[in-house]
Amino acid sequence: MFFGAFFMLYVLGMSLESEQGFNAAAQMLTESFFAKLIAWGLVSALLYHFFAGIKHLVMDFGHCEELESGQKAAKATLVISAISVLLAGVWIW
Repeated sequence: MFFGAFFMLYVLGMSLESEQGFNAAAQMLTESFFAKLIAWGLVSALLYHFFAGIKHLVMDFGHCEELESGQKAAKATLVISAISVLLAGVWIW
């Protein structure tokens, strides 16, 4: 996430400079394999972080704190994240 954020900030800055910069950034994100890979990696990390955060909020409210239910919640988080990452990959590619 840390290194992907630098790339996305560069693209954001390029897109805000001018109309030509915006068109160049849009072209880069639609045609470049490397740019799509970075975007997919960043979105994947954010999705996993989002779902793991929800799991921790549920645990903070006193649910799924036992070992067995905690393991099931962790597996559910991984499965939901994997499905979301695949859907994000379809959307980006």
